[in-house]
Amino acid sequence: MYPRLDMVDRQIAGWMERYGHMIHRVSLGVFFAWLGALKTFGVSTATSLIAHVIYWGPPEVIVPIIGWWEITIGVCLIIRPLVRIALLLLLIRLPGSLLALLLLPDVCFVHVPYAPTLEGQYLIKDIMLFSAALVIGGTIRFEKDPRVYH
Repeated sequence: MYPRLDMVDRQIAGWMERYGHMIHRVSLGVFFAWLGALKTFGVSTATSLIAHVIYWGPPEVIVPIIGWWEITIGVCLIIRPLVRIALLLLLIRLPGSLLALLLLPDVCFVHVPYAPTLEGQYLIKDIMLFSAALVIGGTIRFEKDPRVYH
């Protein structure tokens, strides 16, 4: 019985190795595009916190710009040859989330630093998404071998 389970386990693990990174990359891209679209079309999100921390203009202008930025990140993640561009755009976007957490602790935390508010959770999610994108970025050099990281 154990050899059969081992064979099934190997098949499942092989499938996850073959398709997991692609599914991860595309789902992350769809998520970024989705959240970016919400900002672009005026659905309220915690991004207005970033627009208040990094003041380049009124939030009514900055939040849709951030939305289009995130849509671009999402599209670049979905289209595999553009992943490096997505990582660059994410790298530029990340300081806004970090600054908001540091400069607005009263808005981001119920109890600093261990109990984030909904806004704080949203910003922490941004940091987690960036780290997930780093994992995707670590696979882009393997595109020559069709068996690895489609």
